[in-house]
Amino acid sequence: MVYAPTVLFSLGEGAVIPLIPVIATRLGADVSLAALVAAALVIGQLCGNLPAGALVAKVGERFTMVVAGALSIAAGVGMLLADDLTLFAVSVFVLGFCAAAFGLARHAFMTTRVPPRFRARALSLLGGSFRFGVFIGPFVAASLIQLTGSEQSTIWALIVCCAAIVPLVLVGPDPEKTSPVLLKPTGAAVAEDSGEVVTGSIPTRDRYGVLETISYHRAVLMRLGLSAAALSAVRSARQVILPLWGVSLGLDASTIAIVVGVSGAIDFTLFYASGQVMDRFGRIWAALPAMLLMGTGLIILSVTHDFDQATMWFVLMAAVLGLGNGLSSGILLTYGADLAPETDPATFLGAWRTLTDAGGAAAPVVIASIVALASLPLATGVMGGVALLGAAGFAVWTPKFLPRRER
Repeated sequence: MVYAPTVLFSLGEGAVIPLIPVIATRLGADVSLAALVAAALVIGQLCGNLPAGALVAKVGERFTMVVAGALSIAAGVGMLLADDLTLFAVSVFVLGFCAAAFGLARHAFMTTRVPPRFRARALSLLGGSFRFGVFIGPFVAASLIQLTGSEQSTIWALIVCCAAIVPLVLVGPDPEKTSPVLLKPTGAAVAEDSGEVVTGSIPTRDRYGVLETISYHRAVLMRLGLSAAALSAVRSARQVILPLWGVSLGLDASTIAIVVGVSGAIDFTLFYASGQVMDRFGRIWAALPAMLLMGTGLIILSVTHDFDQATMWFVLMAAVLGLGNGLSSGILLTYGADLAPETDPATFLGAWRTLTDAGGAAAPVVIASIVALASLPLATGVMGGVALLGAAGFAVWTPKFLPRRER
């Protein structure tokens, strides 16, 4: 009831996302306007996190997932029927908004139901489910286009996946009833929890609004939240830099695709290992190596552009970035769950996910600006520096907000 809808939603989203700029150009957009239409998805996610947190706090995770699935169907229909860029862009924005609501509902559910002793593994598996759908989605899209000859067939894939989610969540066993809420012991940090849990319902008297929650938790949001935003930015930068680097080296499209694909395969195979490390040794032992690996990989890559063996270094550093990103699977979900207040996690998670999504959205803009003003190697080195700063943030602030676990 959690992992299956995640795979379905991410598969439908993964099928349609690569074709959004293509469909936009069919509707008359130039390259820059097509990129803006594609960015509407990320903007929708940014705008959707805080309202989704408030909705989950009021009506629950299950109903929020149903609403997000139904609105995603409406967004898909809007994309199918769009005969101008305005309707198409609005539909893409709504899809991003629904993705935020769907993701936050799953995150809040896992936060309140999964015992802390294996929370990281459960959330890493959730992240792996999403990555699996996004990984398979483009192949599904390619097959559909080959069969039908139309890019709009990928939108039908999105609609079918979302149409399967709604009855699955509505008719299937209600996880909110079969999985009781697990409250953390009052006054104890999550990392120090012995694994024993207390069942019961979430009290309502301590719930706060979105702005009150952000104000109350501003210390952790401005410290670990910014470190998490740096991690999200580096992840996003990896997806932008690797293809651009291959182009700058003069490699053909198929070679670039293979290198990026191998990096993604390494990333995907490590998602459960990340959860094992976090549960057994502590959150910092996954966060810190992941950030150091990605930061070092980007900095080394930035100085090898003019080397005689530049292509070899490109392949090696792409593998290092895939390794680092794989070790970070589930980290942002786990940190958010650990830091969220036990009585009402949804509104805090909305603020947490807004910060991390903002980091991911800002990275491509920063890279494009530096490339336009200076060069791609400089932009790559800057993002490597951001990764090292994020690593320092995790090293300094994790022990403060998540004390070491007593084994």
